[in-house]
Amino acid sequence: MTSKRIFGLITALFWLLFAGLIALDSTHADGSRVEPPLIALGSGQAASGGHCSGR
Repeated sequence: MTSKRIFGLITALFWLLFAGLIALDSTHADGSRVEPPLIALGSGQAASGGHCSGR
């Protein structure tokens, strides 16, 4: 086998394993949690306190 073919095989196996673990995790999860966004830039949410609230 050539190195390109081996690299392609390893890459395909990685992504299959990755997708399988995501599917396994999502089937065993209790449900989705509602969490705040990591970055709220431009979300329209006004700050209610602190130095950037303008109050």
